[in-house]
Amino acid sequence: MNFILIAVIVLGAIGLIAAVVLFAASKKFAVYEDPRIAQVSELLPGANCGGCGFPGCSGMADALVKGADAGSLDGLSCPVGGAETMGKVADLLGMAIANSEPMVAVVRCNGTCEHRAKIAEYAGLRTCAAMHACGAGETACGFGCLGCGDCETACQFDAIKVNPETGIPEVDEEKCTSCGACVKACPRGIIELRKKGPKGRRVFVSCVNKDKGPAAMKACAVSCIGCGKCEKECPFGAIIVENNLAYIDFEKCRLCRKCEKVCPKHAIVAVNFPAPKPKPEEERKEETV
Repeated sequence: MNFILIAVIVLGAIGLIAAVVLFAASKKFAVYEDPRIAQVSELLPGANCGGCGFPGCSGMADALVKGADAGSLDGLSCPVGGAETMGKVADLLGMAIANSEPMVAVVRCNGTCEHRAKIAEYAGLRTCAAMHACGAGETACGFGCLGCGDCETACQFDAIKVNPETGIPEVDEEKCTSCGACVKACPRGIIELRKKGPKGRRVFVSCVNKDKGPAAMKACAVSCIGCGKCEKECPFGAIIVENNLAYIDFEKCRLCRKCEKVCPKHAIVAVNFPAPKPKPEEERKEETV
């Protein structure tokens, strides 16, 4: 009987000592988590898309709290939640946040089936990544859209679809959250996040072909040939031509559309502008004389 009692006492003592050690360790090595992180995380949409630049919404919440403690939330934005969500976060953290202009994904390729002839037949895995790894693809343009829909698969918001008739992805502006998933999924870098613009209006070069003029024209009827006419015409210095390719800086562009009118290959695209008014009959007669 004494042996049993002694065993019970010894085991109880070991358990008590272990409990004290674990309690002391938990206190010494405890990791404090600011309760505001959980509160901010609840306000975020929970998409975990990575569009904010962090692995998920929890990472974004942690960064927002740290930014608030540092006195600034500049550079931190949730593209999915938008201004409404960021406003709630700012109110919770007692901070002011600058209004950022909405962004939208833009497909910088106009090489539809009509403009780019098919010169090969690809029989491998039907993804843009796989086709790109194999070479130029099914057309002569080694820069343009491959049309397999990796961007469509990557989008969690059903905002981008490959048009079966043109073979080019099209973005639904109302659904696009500018999370950037499609940008990362495109192996050729033809999708870009640009400012949505006033009334959704924007102007951009719908081409990423860096070949010299003759080669670019041979590959696609509407490719940029790097002639520089748009650069010379722009009164705001918004266009630069590098590596045989023009690019419009949306921060400097004032949407005057002068570049669009002088582009000989119609590679510059203007979106959501009203249709031009028909010219009076007298003006048309003067032009024909």
